[in-house]
Amino acid sequence: MKIDAVTIFPDYFAPLQLSLLGKASDAGIVNFQIHDLRSFASNNHHAVDDTPYGGGAGMVMLPEIWGLALDPLLENDTDLIILTPAGKRFDQKMAAKFSQSTHLVFACGRYEGIDDRVRQHYQREQYASRNIRVHEVSIGDYVLGGGEVASLVMIEAITRLIPGVLGNPDSLSEESHNEDGYLEYPNFTKPAIWRDIAVPEILLSGNHGEIAKWRANEAAKRAEKNL
Repeated sequence: MKIDAVTIFPDYFAPLQLSLLGKASDAGIVNFQIHDLRSFASNNHHAVDDTPYGGGAGMVMLPEIWGLALDPLLENDTDLIILTPAGKRFDQKMAAKFSQSTHLVFACGRYEGIDDRVRQHYQREQYASRNIRVHEVSIGDYVLGGGEVASLVMIEAITRLIPGVLGNPDSLSEESHNEDGYLEYPNFTKPAIWRDIAVPEILLSGNHGEIAKWRANEAAKRAEKNL
């Protein structure tokens, strides 16, 4: 999979070189490319924003600069993801869907967001005919300083579903969250007693059938608690 991210803070994406993502990158499973939006600005101060039409607080990111940045990145069969609090809520189903993509482009907005004409432009038929799909996505009902952190959350959730990224692929069969809203059961390790709190006896019994039942029951309790 190829992943591009456009941002005014490229250093935010340094974690992509760490842990499993770094190994996946080194192995050629995922190709990350980070692009500095300011490099497309021709004004003296490399400004990427201006005051909003209609008045109001904050600044809006300029469509012309975003167009210059995105035009060369949008190949045939690309998912363009615009991070915005107004977008569709990201979840495990969406992560699974994006994990089947060949090319993701993350547009990391800042300030009051990206001029909406950027979304409108890339939703035109000329791009749809090239299988370029535009998605407005939010990772939750709260406001962040920009789309970089949200992009990192999505990238980790998506790429771990790509074959070869996880060291142990069996880990995917017992996810903390799955597409049906499953919540993972509580986990324990050694010692059997820690600060007067004992591991549930069933987990020490060796009876794998009963352990499986206990885990399913505990997962169901967690799911009900989080409704």
